[in-house]
Amino acid sequence: MTNFILQLNAGIYRTTTLLGLAKLVASSPTCHSFFINSGGGRTSFEGDEYDEDASDQGPSHFESNGRWAYSSTGIYTGNDRAGFIATNVTTMISTMAEFYQTARRSPSSLKYYGLCLRRGSYRVRLHFAEIMFTRDSTFSSLGRRMFDVAIQGEVVLRDFDIAKEANGVGIGIYRDFDVLVNGSTLEIHLYWTGKGTTFIPYRGVYGPLISAIAVTPNFDVSTGLSVGAIIGIVVSSFAVLLLILIVLWKKGCFGGKDVEDKYLRGLDLQTGHFTLRQIKAATNNFDNANKIGEGGFGPVYKGVMPDGTIIAVKQLSSRSKQGNREFVNEIGMISALQHLNLVKLFGCCIEGNQLLLIYEYLENNSLARALFGTEQQKLNLDWPTRKKICLGIAKGLAFLHEESRLKIVHRDIKATNVLLDKDLNAKISDFGLAKLDEEENTHISTRIAGTIGYMAPEYAMRGYLTDKADVYSFGIVALEIVSGKSNTNYRPKEEFVYLLDWAYVLQEQGNILELVDPSLGSNYSKEEAMLMLNLSLLCANISPTLRPSMSSVVSMLNGETPVQAPIVKRGGVNTSNEDIRFKAFETLDLTGQDSQTQIGKHRDVSSDGIGTWIGSSLSLSSKDEFSYQSKDESLDHITERPLPPDL
Repeated sequence: MTNFILQLNAGIYRTTTLLGLAKLVASSPTCHSFFINSGGGRTSFEGDEYDEDASDQGPSHFESNGRWAYSSTGIYTGNDRAGFIATNVTTMISTMAEFYQTARRSPSSLKYYGLCLRRGSYRVRLHFAEIMFTRDSTFSSLGRRMFDVAIQGEVVLRDFDIAKEANGVGIGIYRDFDVLVNGSTLEIHLYWTGKGTTFIPYRGVYGPLISAIAVTPNFDVSTGLSVGAIIGIVVSSFAVLLLILIVLWKKGCFGGKDVEDKYLRGLDLQTGHFTLRQIKAATNNFDNANKIGEGGFGPVYKGVMPDGTIIAVKQLSSRSKQGNREFVNEIGMISALQHLNLVKLFGCCIEGNQLLLIYEYLENNSLARALFGTEQQKLNLDWPTRKKICLGIAKGLAFLHEESRLKIVHRDIKATNVLLDKDLNAKISDFGLAKLDEEENTHISTRIAGTIGYMAPEYAMRGYLTDKADVYSFGIVALEIVSGKSNTNYRPKEEFVYLLDWAYVLQEQGNILELVDPSLGSNYSKEEAMLMLNLSLLCANISPTLRPSMSSVVSMLNGETPVQAPIVKRGGVNTSNEDIRFKAFETLDLTGQDSQTQIGKHRDVSSDGIGTWIGSSLSLSSKDEFSYQSKDESLDHITERPLPPDL
């Protein structure tokens, strides 16, 4: 008898729902947007007013507004008194929108309807936050909610787990969908498929949960013209515009731009997409107060997304020598890679004349800033932290060279391109110069690009590129980590070009521990310091064949494999014909006059945020021409010098 009454009530409910919808959509479509604070009162966010949706009636309930309606069905198993409004039980980020504090939930099915909508394309934004579980170690933290979402009858989210997608409870997220409305009604359906927990923290905590809904048009709503008139205007305007473009193209007005944009045409970027409006809102329209860096690519800004996520935005400068090719290369490389020691790319924005990359924000900026910055910028890195950073870089490179599906040579490993998160974990960044290491080739002969002082001799002088070039660069960075000194800026005596040169001399004299950063005092392990110094010299060996693989480097740093760096005697080799590596760099250094173009000329690393792209970059276009380009702010200053005579 009870089942019969329930079925009868459900049938009456469905009939009432259909009659109510039919009545509401019978009028001519006039609406083009609506905003709902699901489970909460009236509120405003980003200039939009969200309607109240605070009714806690159930189990089968239909309610309508002038622009939208919703229906909820079902009774919670084991708890028929459970409510249909969820309130926050955890601590949330203070900058998050107010509507994340409440949510509407349902034991079985929850449908929202957009009513009397004009025909056209709409953006449907669904806001979610898991607010019924906790993030502590109690029983309440073990719950798991999973449900499906369909829009206009098409499933857009399957087995959707809010806490998993948001990387935790109490964190607001949203998902955007472009939907075509051919009639006048938009249907958003959230429903439970029987997955997840059902009685944590108490019986009846399961089913779909949604915090807010925002539906906005993807078309211009300012005109009151008929559809036929709009189509006629659009077609006519397009024809006129096409004619103008053809005339301009024949006159060659697009010649230079065509060359630059060919790298972006037809590109299916496998990464997240952001709108320029989102990025401007996050960075306060690229406010200088949010600027955290400046490099060869362009400025870097700190931004905060609506859900509280902090991001770092790299903006391609119009003066940058890293153009569309490097922009596309960086997206293509890093979007295909995921590793603990690689910077995470959230997405990009290609809109108008803007080329933007959106990264995770790293609180402690770059390794260069931590080691070589001003007294206010430097970090007090103890010995275990330095060893951890060195090991993190090695693991990231081992992944790039040997473990990832794409075998990649970074080509620009240096302290500036190693970033540090809040726990001082190392993350490799800036893949604009990276190249695929094709397995069928024993090496890659390529145009030289990188930073003087970190480039392997065989690559800088001959254009011979393998993953051993990254190993050399790692050796230089490891030397800098131990010594706390810049390889390109530190010159203990005039006859020594770089820190590496001085390290070889100290090794030959048996005094290599003199290189250890004096700020450490005696608070370090001499055995570990000797290991890291010998390993750095082994990696920076002039012969690429004598350098170890990065997986071997990781093993040596972990103490699993012994290491003994070969001794390089400068005197015996250089008596009549000085070492090519030192001679080449000294020649360049002595000929440089402008402080903007002298080798190793570095600016202070900028303040907190993602690291800057500074330093000096090389390019080699032919045997007879050596081009050196500074990646400082004076990016237009390029000088050309001949190669040393013995090359």
